[in-house]
Amino acid sequence: MNSHIKDLSTQLGELLLSRQFTVTCAESCTGGGIASAITDIAGSSQWFHAGFVTYANDFKRQLLRVSPETLVSEGAVSGAVVRQMAEGALMATGADIAVAVSGVAGPDGGTEDKPVGMVWFAWAMKNSVVTTLCVQFKGDRAAVRQAAVEQALIGLIEVLKN
Repeated sequence: MNSHIKDLSTQLGELLLSRQFTVTCAESCTGGGIASAITDIAGSSQWFHAGFVTYANDFKRQLLRVSPETLVSEGAVSGAVVRQMAEGALMATGADIAVAVSGVAGPDGGTEDKPVGMVWFAWAMKNSVVTTLCVQFKGDRAAVRQAAVEQALIGLIEVLKN
């Protein structure tokens, strides 16, 4: 883990502890990278209870209750799907805040509408508005995935501060 991600994870943990909140994550293209960054911090069991790596659409539906219709109409890499992933993770775990991510890490799989490097994020809190964001990252697969983990953590911190 790079030092910036470690610093973000530490800051996130401090914010969660100060509010007595827990966090969950629903990941696709990051493949557990967000959960890994969070659990690299000693004491994270106080504020992180569960995460989901739902790479296949079947598991987005089964575990996170993502609508099959939304997956067909919008595709897995979309704001609508990450919103449902975040909401589903909150419902499944009872956490206070969730982040969800789905994207095209590459090097293959990109299209004109959804190029390699496109990543969608959603941040959801209980009884609050869900925030979504689409970012076009540059670089190879590892760079896109690392940048997505960083953005996910930054978004969690921003939501908690606001």
